[in-house]
Amino acid sequence: MEPQVAELKKKIEDTLCPFGFEVYPFQVAWYNALLPPVFHLPLPGPTLAFLVLSTPAMFDRALKPFLQSCCLQPLTDPVDQCVAYHLGRVRESLPELQMEVIADYEVHPNRRPKILAQTAAHVAGAAYYYQRHDVEADPWGTQHISGVCIHPRFGGWFAIRGVVLLPGIEVPHLLPTKPLDCVPRRTDRIALLESFNFHWRDWAYRDAVIPEERYSEEQKAYFSSPPAQRLALLGLAQPSEEPSSASPELLFTTLIPKPQNLSRVKGWLSPKVSPPASPDP
Repeated sequence: MEPQVAELKKKIEDTLCPFGFEVYPFQVAWYNALLPPVFHLPLPGPTLAFLVLSTPAMFDRALKPFLQSCCLQPLTDPVDQCVAYHLGRVRESLPELQMEVIADYEVHPNRRPKILAQTAAHVAGAAYYYQRHDVEADPWGTQHISGVCIHPRFGGWFAIRGVVLLPGIEVPHLLPTKPLDCVPRRTDRIALLESFNFHWRDWAYRDAVIPEERYSEEQKAYFSSPPAQRLALLGLAQPSEEPSSASPELLFTTLIPKPQNLSRVKGWLSPKVSPPASPDP
């Protein structure tokens, strides 16, 4: 890795990794090469970018302390606000650099995603994006099959949170890092894509590889609630109509089953429950 890239990566990691995030560098050209022009990032190909994802540890290390110490905006998802806060800290840590941060959920006025997060994760080497074309002679006929990213250490127990673009920095000699193909067998890829597309409510697709860590039960309960009800869990709002479904690129971070027992999580956001060793936001 080029010294400049390694130095910037370390600075961003020092800001984010203690809070349960991971950081991966890539070139804009690698991302654009996999997509039609309508989805291209409008920057020179050698422009440096970083993919940011959250691990299961983010819930305790970042979200809980954030909820305890910050004033939330009731109409915005608390996790999105927490991630935006920490990505903002990246900007503050490198004030001398021109920087653009794109969150995974951001869209243009025509509702086209600003970033295809799973494609970015694949080209950055963070997680392998398994798609229909990765299955030879697939069995699905005319059915629509969405792809899903699998992390080599966390399986599906992670979320892509955004991309940090550095328009003023070009790294033409940065070498690509291929994502680890952790589901190499055709039969296992079929099982993964069918589990994700047809049985995502049972969480099984996330265990496509044996993960080092899974979401905690309280984390499952939170993320398995519809977004409007998540605010109610925090005492911020009453449950309201559930928003429209997410795009295929966002499915694996948003489509999860209803919690079986919310009584267990009534107090888990209190300061007494949060880990005392968690860094303050």
